[in-house]
Amino acid sequence: MGGEESTPARTPSPPPPKKEFDQQWRKTCWSKEERDHMVDELRNFKLSDPDVGQLRCLLYGPVGVGKSSFINSVNNVFQNRITSSALVASTSGTSFTMTYDTHYIQGRSGEKRLPFAFNDVMGLETQKNGLHPDDIVNALKGHLPEGYEFNPFHPLSDQKKEFIQNPSLSDKTHCLVSIVSADKISIMSKDVIDKMKNIRAEASRLKIPQVVVMTMPDKACELVNKDVKRIYYSKAIKEKMELCSNELGLPMNCILPVKNYHEEGMLDNDMDILILNAMTLIMNFANDYLWQLQQHAI
Repeated sequence: MGGEESTPARTPSPPPPKKEFDQQWRKTCWSKEERDHMVDELRNFKLSDPDVGQLRCLLYGPVGVGKSSFINSVNNVFQNRITSSALVASTSGTSFTMTYDTHYIQGRSGEKRLPFAFNDVMGLETQKNGLHPDDIVNALKGHLPEGYEFNPFHPLSDQKKEFIQNPSLSDKTHCLVSIVSADKISIMSKDVIDKMKNIRAEASRLKIPQVVVMTMPDKACELVNKDVKRIYYSKAIKEKMELCSNELGLPMNCILPVKNYHEEGMLDNDMDILILNAMTLIMNFANDYLWQLQQHAI
């Protein structure tokens, strides 16, 4: 007695892996009240050494990762509007920053400077292009004068008259901030990574605290592009941060993802929260450094 051959049951394909964790892996409060609280705390931040006017944060990293945009983004938060204190290039092929300038952050109209400032430097490039690493070391030690023009081939020598021979504590860097782009961390050249590691090693020798600000998470993850609050649910962002940690040698809790203001025409509470979380950690680390210096001076 004949019959049709039975068709074997098809094994169902496994579901695609989830792109999100079930819970935030880094707890974050996204409320407007938390934003305003962090703004007030940073406005009224008390420095360990009252003779230091501002905590000086040195920003460095590859060309086009958003160093100047980060300065503007911080300025936006505290002026409560879109600003452009640091000039930003419209393309990312070459460094737009050519001089060593201090960017102070001022509050709303009539308020005094906030207790922190940024120095943005020329971008790192491959081989002998871009910023000379020795000028980063000069900046860490406080030897670079305001308005110093970077020369990729000739870093500032202590034989030059503009070299600050006896920098004050206010001239020196109090926190080194590496800026990297989330969407490009996996394709950064070995040469640039090695330069960043060497600069980090010198900062470590000087006992200067360090963090990484990871920009452009929206370009590295569609979830974050749609909703910034999904950033600590995103598996892709955590993987980028782990890669950054492995490449540059900093612990995960020193890697701070932010979305810079770039094309927005008005402020966004969730973007502000990430920026303020980063600034709070940077300020605390820099202030701890001042405190340690004071203890050794006693």
